[in-house]
Amino acid sequence: MDFKKATEELMAGMTRGQIAEALGVSEATVRQARLDDTANAHRNPPAGWEAKVAKLAKQRAERLQRVAERLGAV
Repeated sequence: MDFKKATEELMAGMTRGQIAEALGVSEATVRQARLDDTANAHRNPPAGWEAKVAKLAKQRAERLQRVAERLGAV
């Protein structure tokens, strides 16, 4: 793995669209749920979001773990 690929993996994030798809909601729902509670457009997060976001976080952690292993750090 070269420097560019390693740092691309490290910097790779998720888009609002990818999160929305994983949650089964629209991008607007994700955007509105992330607004400050006092904002007029704020909406509650979708039901069951915790388990789904935890799964996304675990998948990202596993991907980063593989990067570390390929670089010989683990």
